Parts: sequence; C-alpha cells; structure tokens
Amino acid sequence: MQKVHFTGIGEPAMLSIAIAVNRKNNFSVSGSDEKFSGESYTTLIENGLWPESPGWHPDRIHKNLNAVVTGLHTLPDNPEIIKARELGLKVYNMAEYLYQQTRSKTRIVVCGRNDVPVVTAMILHVLRKTRMQADFLTSKQLNKTEPKCRLSYESRIAVFEDYDYNENTGLVFQACKPHIAVMTGIAAHNSDTEALQDDRIQKACKLIETMEVQGRLIYFSGDENLNHVCTNLRRDIVAFYYGIPDYEIQNNIIYLKTKKSDIPLTFSGEQNLLSLNAARLACRQIGIYDDQFLNAITDFNIPNNF
Repeated sequence: MQKVHFTGIGEPAMLSIAIAVNRKNNFSVSGSDEKFSGESYTTLIENGLWPESPGWHPDRIHKNLNAVVTGLHTLPDNPEIIKARELGLKVYNMAEYLYQQTRSKTRIVVCGRNDVPVVTAMILHVLRKTRMQADFLTSKQLNKTEPKCRLSYESRIAVFEDYDYNENTGLVFQACKPHIAVMTGIAAHNSDTEALQDDRIQKACKLIETMEVQGRLIYFSGDENLNHVCTNLRRDIVAFYYGIPDYEIQNNIIYLKTKKSDIPLTFSGEQNLLSLNAARLACRQIGIYDDQFLNAITDFNIPNNF
C-alpha cells in the first residue's frame, strides 16, 4: 500500500489530484491545510479525506509515508515539510508528483495565455470518442459526471492543463517533461511591462528545454513572440504551427472546409477554431488521424463554465 500525504489539500488542484490518487488501488491518501472553502470541505467529506481539523499537524508525518506532496502555497518552513525532510521522506510539489504518477505514459501539456481549458477539453473529448483512455488534470470540470483529475494504471496517455497563476506559470509543463506540448500564446497584455514580457519569453524558452527527447511542439503562428522562440529550438524537437482553419458560415452554422467535405460544428468563433486546430495537431501526434478527429469533434460543445 502506497501512503501519500498532501500538505495543502484544500487547494483546488491539490484536492483533485488527491482524490484521483485515493481512488487508485493500493493507494491511501491523507491531507491537511490551514483553511478550507465550503466546496472543498464538502468534497473532502464526500471522498473520505476530511482531516478532522484544519491546521498543520507534524504528527501525521511518519516514516511509513511513501511521499509528501506540497501545494502551490506551501512554504518551506511548514512544520509538516520540516518533519518530512527530517525523516528523509520523498517530498514533491504537485506537478512533480503528477510526473511520478505518469512517467511511463505519453504526456501532453497545454499551456499559454489563450483558451487553454478549451484546447484541453477538445483533446479529451476526441480521446473519449475514439476510445483512447487518458489520465488528465483540468482546471474546470468538463461535465457534471467527470472529475477534474484522473490517474490510472491502464491508460498510456496523460493530458495536463497547465495554469497561469503568475509566478507559477509553467509549473506543470516544466515538472512533467511533456512529449507533446501545446503553447497557445505568450503575447503581451496591455498591462504587461516590457520586463514582464521578456520574462515570459525567457520562461517559454526554458519550458521548451524541459521537453522529452524528440518532443513535439505545437504553437500558435499568430504570436510573434512564439514565432521568435521557435526559430531556435533544440535540434531534436519537431515543431508544428497552427492558425485558423478554412471555414464558412451558412445559416449561422460554421462549416469547416476540408478536401473531402464541409463539416458542421456545434460551436462558433475564430478563437475556438484556433483551439480546434491546436487540439487536432496534438491528437495527430498520438495516432489519431485528421478524419477521426474531425468526425469526433463535430458534437463538441463548449462547456458553460468555460
């Protein structure tokens, strides 16, 4: 039995991962946090993970733990982490532990400043339609029955949505060493200073360097900064750029134009068409032909919570 303790289990992503790990055979999860939202409290109770009381409890850290996982806001001087290091336990941040859970799988990471949840949702939708099982982590629930995180023994693919929490941008990307990476953009926002934008460019370069050997990088061609970054890639990385696919509108329905036929879509908007092209290229790298992808994407709807 693998015993894992989550310090910072009240954080949304940590909670999703903890539940997914706890559902695996031969895993037992415990956790702690200083405070909990009403939603996290209810979720912890429903999944049998409520730690009985808020706060940090070093007495819950013992030598029989196989790993201690730290949240985004867990400080180095946290008493539980100090105890874990004193005992010589393996301590991982959230993203590092995702890698440990999926190191034998083909990892796809989606990151950037534009519609990352939509691209991730499209990839997972097509995988389900083509009956390819996948582990995943998303920031938003894709539907009422789907969790935000799934970790399993049987799937050979893992799809992770990276997040943009300022200084934590790219944490999942870097730690998970993707085989396939989708970068939707690093274009400057109006409020960005020149120094902040330069930092984002440098961070993008560093993230790409963490990709697995012979990684596949998919990036938005309309982002000048990304175009610049991708002119000087590691020699083994293969890059694919994407833009808006050919389409036309008939009776308020968008039809994707292909060599074989025009394919009706259930969603609209050029930004969503960009997301479609990014997801299509990502799926192509894991053996899903364009015809299969387009047939599967025709009934995809943008979730209301996106």
